Amino acid sequence: MDTVEDFTKVESIFIRERNALMVRGQFAPVYTDYYIHLMDSKLRHKEQLDTILKEQLAFLTLHLVARPWAETIAWTVNLRAPRVNFFVTGNSIHESITGHLFTEGVREADRNLLYSQTVVEGKEARRSTIELEDNDPKHWIESYYAQSEQRPARAFRLPDENFVLIAAQPDCDLEWLENLSDKDVEKIMDVEQTKVLETRKFRFHCGCSPEKFLPSLAQYKDKPEELFQDDDALEITCPRCGGKHIITPDML
Repeated sequence: MDTVEDFTKVESIFIRERNALMVRGQFAPVYTDYYIHLMDSKLRHKEQLDTILKEQLAFLTLHLVARPWAETIAWTVNLRAPRVNFFVTGNSIHESITGHLFTEGVREADRNLLYSQTVVEGKEARRSTIELEDNDPKHWIESYYAQSEQRPARAFRLPDENFVLIAAQPDCDLEWLENLSDKDVEKIMDVEQTKVLETRKFRFHCGCSPEKFLPSLAQYKDKPEELFQDDDALEITCPRCGGKHIITPDML
């Protein structure tokens, strides 16, 4: 059984007189699972890219908690320099977040772009594309809120892997929101009237397995030689998390 310490606790807090929603979490548990995953998958990222991916995981998690429960959200960011794609996705029902980055075969774009897809079961997916001005995930989510959510939001990195998102609600004190500093955010629970609306717990988890790739290989069931090319096994990489899985002929 997983204990609560295995998860990142994410709190959704309403700031009463400011009419703003604050979502906050301490992401050490998510990052621990993330690094165990990298070790198990024999993956290693450059420090700069690794930091960006980790911050994307944090900010998407906060955004998920600010949104309705039933949504699955995926963000893909295509950067020009360094030329890299970042992919993160999460789901509040399963309280999971995962992601991966790609440095090979990345098409060169004329600008930095964030592609967002939101899926609710039984409904058509909602998609949006946001142009990004720099390589800072903190600014990415603020731009996403301004352009796609059409309301201002501020994102904050605090010490000890704490991250905070504060999003405007109707009649928000926008001047207060715009002028918030990191130190101000650290003191909000002490100086503002607040109410904890809900608490969720998230972990880094993809859920991929060899069995989940088998349906896409069903066409080779009666002609495995075309797939394996005299090899004893086939290695498949999960596009969501980068995890590696071994498929053998008998599994078909």
